[in-house]
Amino acid sequence: MDPVKPGTYTGRVLAEAVKSAGAEGSILNHSERRIGMVEIATCIDRCAESDLFSLVCADNSQASAEIARAKPNMIAIEPPDLIGTGISVSKTRPELITSSLHAVTDVNTGVRVLCGAGITTPEDVSKALELGTKGVLVASSIVKSKDPRTILFAMANAMTSR
Repeated sequence: MDPVKPGTYTGRVLAEAVKSAGAEGSILNHSERRIGMVEIATCIDRCAESDLFSLVCADNSQASAEIARAKPNMIAIEPPDLIGTGISVSKTRPELITSSLHAVTDVNTGVRVLCGAGITTPEDVSKALELGTKGVLVASSIVKSKDPRTILFAMANAMTSR
């Protein structure tokens, strides 16, 4: 999604287009498409104006705190070097999760913090929740799975069994 309002922006993706396509929100600042803080803040505002949830990825606690000031709905702590590796940030860098949680709540207690990067098992989900996150951000572990439905339900069960 781009930080623009309807007008002369050929080739840009409007929040209204995202909404009309049936989406409920937008992921911003993923490692595959990093954007600056001004653009992040504008996109968060555009999401709010269009009744879309905003989820912003952050790679460290300092970025998490800065993003929290812009009042997104959610922040996903997701160090790029672990994305798609199967090496869970919740297990290998739990201190990154806890320091980011503290940084976010010091700035804005209304932001839900998720854990991403390398989440591949229900145990990874449980560990992320144990550390204080409200959920996980997953993609490759589901998409690359031979049985996406089974792994997705196992992760969801880890969420609800707490």
